[in-house]
Amino acid sequence: MGVFDRLRPQPRLTPAEPFYAIGDIHGCFEQLADLLRQLKRGVPVVCLGDYVDRGPNSAAVLHLLQNLPEITCLRGNHEEMLLRFLDDPAGSGQIWLRHGGLDTLASYGVAVGQDPHEIRDDLLAAMGADTLQWLEALPRVFQSGNVVATHAGADPSRPIAAQDPVHLTWGHPQFLRRRRRDGHWVVHGHVIVPRPELHPGRIAVDTGAYATGSLSAALVLPDGVQFLTVHSGKTQASSIKINR
Repeated sequence: MGVFDRLRPQPRLTPAEPFYAIGDIHGCFEQLADLLRQLKRGVPVVCLGDYVDRGPNSAAVLHLLQNLPEITCLRGNHEEMLLRFLDDPAGSGQIWLRHGGLDTLASYGVAVGQDPHEIRDDLLAAMGADTLQWLEALPRVFQSGNVVATHAGADPSRPIAAQDPVHLTWGHPQFLRRRRRDGHWVVHGHVIVPRPELHPGRIAVDTGAYATGSLSAALVLPDGVQFLTVHSGKTQASSIKINR
């Protein structure tokens, strides 16, 4: 971040209403269920993507989220890889399998070691048409006031409405380095941090649930952010004021 970025005033945090943003879940069903029990009722919830791969229970996570229509679920790059595999198993299969797809297949009871098209067909049969349609319809962005939620961030030089979908889902090389100049905040996952972090103009909540056992959420408020993390049955909470 350049010196002028550091000197620029921090934008005010002004969501239209409070909402929760949950970081990357990656098949960690128990942590997700535990975290959802901790959230205040009536407050909108946004999940930031990456529901599948790497963790042990992708199938259960997808089933739960599909049956909670009050939660807004965004598309992450792992959902993107899964959909690419389903569309082109021979061409895209190895990339997905190397990045956690084997764990998703195991959660659905799908055997590997067969032709990629047979794996795809078995996975589609196990998932069902409703799950496929749900995955295909996942949006890439949610906005409330001047707070934007995406999986991987955004291009800081372009308006939110003009973002390349690739940058919302896979990230942009300047996102962590340059602050936006339009007064928007971005709450995101994708990049693992040891604990939820607040930086000028962005909020990071991916605490690597599949590797650390810690799943985190940010409660975005008009005057600041409250973080909530569940780990091995324990809950940690913290609060940061922004607008004074």
